[in-house]
Amino acid sequence: MLYDLARPLLFSLDAETAHELAIASLNLAGRALPACSTDASDPVDVMGLRFPNRVGLAAGLDKNGEAIDGLARLGFGFLEIGTVTPRPQPGNPRPRLFRLPEVKGIINRMGFNNHGVEAMVANIRAAKFKGILGVNIGKNLTTPLENAFDDYRLCLEKVYPLASYVTINVSSPNTKNLRQLQGGSELDDLLGRLKAEQQRLADQHGRYVPLTLKIAPDLEAAQITEIADALRRHRIDGVIATNTTVSRDKVQGLRYAEQQGGLSGAPVFEASTAVVAQLAQALAGELPIIAAGGITDARCARAKLEAGAALVQLYSGLIYRGPGLVGECVRATTEALAA
Repeated sequence: MLYDLARPLLFSLDAETAHELAIASLNLAGRALPACSTDASDPVDVMGLRFPNRVGLAAGLDKNGEAIDGLARLGFGFLEIGTVTPRPQPGNPRPRLFRLPEVKGIINRMGFNNHGVEAMVANIRAAKFKGILGVNIGKNLTTPLENAFDDYRLCLEKVYPLASYVTINVSSPNTKNLRQLQGGSELDDLLGRLKAEQQRLADQHGRYVPLTLKIAPDLEAAQITEIADALRRHRIDGVIATNTTVSRDKVQGLRYAEQQGGLSGAPVFEASTAVVAQLAQALAGELPIIAAGGITDARCARAKLEAGAALVQLYSGLIYRGPGLVGECVRATTEALAA
């Protein structure tokens, strides 16, 4: 109800200004209120971790880990922050975030804008949250593709002691050529080297932190099969499907539809869910799928589980539905599994 009252104000603002206001408000709430624990009435074990429920926050909303404690009060079973890069970077010029309210969609070309991994580490250490925290890592824009591993390795090393799991983001369309890392020898090399780094860090810290890979919805069936084979071969712990799409098939003719960047929200739901289903078939249960992309109501959350996901993540749906979407999806996923 409170969000219904606040939404007209937020939607009267530039989309990124509204986003910044929301993060600042959540940050303030997290600092002012005591720590809280998520209802664990429907716990599930995935990747060796016990999740209080199956509904998480997708990366992108809190890039720097500034609002962890505020977000933790919304009922999520887990949070994923980032994408973070080794060095701070401003991202692409503004405006770079656009609402498509007619279809509950968002287009962004943020470009991994963040304060750098050292700032994120400080924010995580300052947070009171003790639940499951994923950290999404990427490469700096100025780092050549052939040196991408160095950026991922540095981020992994920095966040490893504090993260519950770490996501390798190779699927954002807003960093030039990044999606090339999803295919062929590039992906094979990156996953192999990061898996070795994961083992080294596990030995060093005495704890195993799972690695997940986040992929795009704009993949052919053969590419999905190839990625599934690479995930199994390198014993990656999970896969997140999917990131935003570069397709505009579902939004043609709408204001902002021709803006460059990744499209998220309801227009990506079908393509993203199809990737989940294809992955589920290709992986045959060998590793879990976390589904993100277009979840705007309870029906969408259930559909992701039916397609083969173990967990789901929300982001763009929150912009249009508000925090009430979290509880709605928690109830839906609990009921779906009980049926």
